[in-house]
Amino acid sequence: MTQVQRSQSTLRVRPLSGHIGAEIEGLDLASLALDNRDNEGFATLKSLFLQYQVVILRNQTLTRDQHIALGKRFGDLHVHPMAKGPEGYPEIFPIEADANSSNDPKDIRGGKRAVNGGHWHSDVSCDVEPPLGSLLYLRDVPEYGGDTLFSSGYAAYEALSPALQSLLEGLTAVHSGEATYRLHYGHQAAKDRSQFGFKNGADYPEAVHPVVRTHPETGRKSLFVNRGFTREIVELSHTESQALLEFLYRHQETPEFTVRLNWTPNSLAIWDNRCTQHRAIFDYSGLARRGERVTVKGDRPYFSETASAVEWGLVG
Repeated sequence: MTQVQRSQSTLRVRPLSGHIGAEIEGLDLASLALDNRDNEGFATLKSLFLQYQVVILRNQTLTRDQHIALGKRFGDLHVHPMAKGPEGYPEIFPIEADANSSNDPKDIRGGKRAVNGGHWHSDVSCDVEPPLGSLLYLRDVPEYGGDTLFSSGYAAYEALSPALQSLLEGLTAVHSGEATYRLHYGHQAAKDRSQFGFKNGADYPEAVHPVVRTHPETGRKSLFVNRGFTREIVELSHTESQALLEFLYRHQETPEFTVRLNWTPNSLAIWDNRCTQHRAIFDYSGLARRGERVTVKGDRPYFSETASAVEWGLVG
């Protein structure tokens, strides 16, 4: 565990794996959410978020408004194309699983609630401007199970041979929400988010993004394809596309590039959707897992050949 000195206190940071993930102690998120003058505290949190890609802070007491206020310190908030938030809170994405939940499409068609995030994905990568990051606050967690796996797109990209990196850097891929959202939400129409500044209107969101994207803040390159939303590589035949995507999916799921996040009640995790993907493990059938997610708007992914990696302490 390392220590980060602030003017008023010392934060303790414990890395959780070799490439991704850290636990932070000594930061009161409720105070940080409501006090915009604490620029030092937020700058420290933001720096650790960029370095470790996903961070978790435990034993936090956050109201819904404080959760939203904390998210807004990272940027404008995202509105999900399908999920409905509590009355008056369109930016809230409810997380709820219980005895009536399932990951099985047959059960879901039969009326059971779909488990959120049960397959590898990057949050709403099908948007033209996918989310920058997500802040998930879990109040209730199962007695056992319910962990979340995260994978580093940085580590996965950097482990590829230069020849394959060069090939991927010239490719783009279609990301579509239709198949995933039809499974989870039946034939419910996508929400018209135009009032919130989104360009997809009421259609299922779809976009074309680079297979390798450059992080706009760190300059590092990351793989940007995922099982949940990526459908095909534009420049390849269908057979070539499916074969290459399956290789990239499996490559990103390599254990050495991942971290397994264990939840405790009243924990908040913040992750960077620009360079990670994740999967919530549904191994707690019959038990409850409840919380809420606030998601931050991002910008359009791009690839820059001239961008150079910034040393954030976890390169290689």
